[in-house]
Amino acid sequence: LPGPPFTHQQTPRKMVYYGQTSCEQDTERYLDVVKYVFSCYKKEVPLIINTMGWVKGEGLLLLIDIIRLLSPSHVVQMDVCDWKAMPPLTPEHVSFSAGLHTKGKQQSKCKHLGVGSTDSWKYSEGEDLSAPQHKLLYVNPEFPRAGVAGEARVHSGILRDMSILGYLGHLQSPDIGAVLPLHSLVPYQVPFNAVALRVIHTDVAPSNIMYAVNASWVGLCCIPEEVRCQTDGPVLLTQTPVCDCLGFGIVRGVDMEKKLYHILTPVPPENLRLVNCLLLGNIAIPNCVLVGQQGIEGEIPYVTSDYNYSI
Repeated sequence: LPGPPFTHQQTPRKMVYYGQTSCEQDTERYLDVVKYVFSCYKKEVPLIINTMGWVKGEGLLLLIDIIRLLSPSHVVQMDVCDWKAMPPLTPEHVSFSAGLHTKGKQQSKCKHLGVGSTDSWKYSEGEDLSAPQHKLLYVNPEFPRAGVAGEARVHSGILRDMSILGYLGHLQSPDIGAVLPLHSLVPYQVPFNAVALRVIHTDVAPSNIMYAVNASWVGLCCIPEEVRCQTDGPVLLTQTPVCDCLGFGIVRGVDMEKKLYHILTPVPPENLRLVNCLLLGNIAIPNCVLVGQQGIEGEIPYVTSDYNYSI
């Protein structure tokens, strides 16, 4: 709330790496992630749930799922004067409406015809009447351009890049001085068989997995199962786990001879000891990191202007 997220980054109590900027492709895993993170919430302090801005079509249904699953005490709904696509998210609406993955309560008409109020509906037998009822706070903003679509995607991309750059800033010395380029920092060496590997957003043939991993942004995660490998690795997961993410890193090189990943990360060593899984998602390293490398003469590593779209 005090400003753009990149200006006041903090280590979260519980974090999962979803690996995509939108949950459209896998809403079930998104809900699993929400439930997993919410499960660690100790109800000693108030909790503000900042939902997405996706409130059309399936996004609205998913929002109903989330409200139903998390049972908030209050829902703050911001509307726009001339946009009627989103109904008021009253307790009755959330209770009776079907979500994307959850069903609404069964409705049965009373015998009295012509009654138009919500009293004309009753819960069917066996329904849970003890479900928490939230209070709806309905806000109708009057400032210019409130709710105007189109620019949010561009702005969110810039803010995401700034957040990644802010995070990578922790790799720099706290002393005021010259900023060191990433290629001059010493990476950790991680054996292939010490960590499991999974590409979240697409299928990659095992023979091509190292091409995908090289020069990538990865989530440093901890799965409950012990990573065991009879060979030198790599260890490939067949499904995307919902597990703790302890931070992020860049795979700045892959040593195929010594079977090592070279990883740059600001995560402290005591936390790195817990990491046994690398998750690669559809989040790119900001272009400026690759293009603006200081001290590189000739061709810049991992950057090309001669791209063949038939690949």
